[in-house]
Amino acid sequence: MALLKILQYPDARLHKVARPVAQVTDATRTLIKNMAETMYAAPGVGLAATQVDVHEQIFIADISELHDELRVFINPKIIASSGAEQCEEGCLSVPGIYETVTRFEKVTVQAFNERGEPFTIAAEGFLAVCLQHEMDHLQGRVFVEHLSQLKQTRIRAKLKKQQRETL
Repeated sequence: MALLKILQYPDARLHKVARPVAQVTDATRTLIKNMAETMYAAPGVGLAATQVDVHEQIFIADISELHDELRVFINPKIIASSGAEQCEEGCLSVPGIYETVTRFEKVTVQAFNERGEPFTIAAEGFLAVCLQHEMDHLQGRVFVEHLSQLKQTRIRAKLKKQQRETL
């Protein structure tokens, strides 16, 4: 397995819309394993293929405390949603930034797993937020784009300053 480079906001590649996966192959499963290693090392609770510059509809999530409940979502679609809740979000592509975003409280998602088998999951709370956050990545959207233009400008400035300080 290998650690992958996570793209940093405002990298333009984060705004590419991911294409559906035509067939789940060994290469798909290798990508998923590498994404999992990358996500756990970061550390994070979700990672979309878009964040590692692979523009296919794949993301992974593991919100468990022991990091032993990895979920794989290929070609995910929200088929039902309800309610609204505000939750503080962060992102591996936007390091050190946490902001409150409004999301659906409950979602039902259809997807395929790493074996190409279809499944449906009903999620609420933090898992629902995580699924929506990762699905946004597949549509070329980063969580900070749910915020006002002023906040987005401030975040970009803060990230540029952080990048200068680490050089």
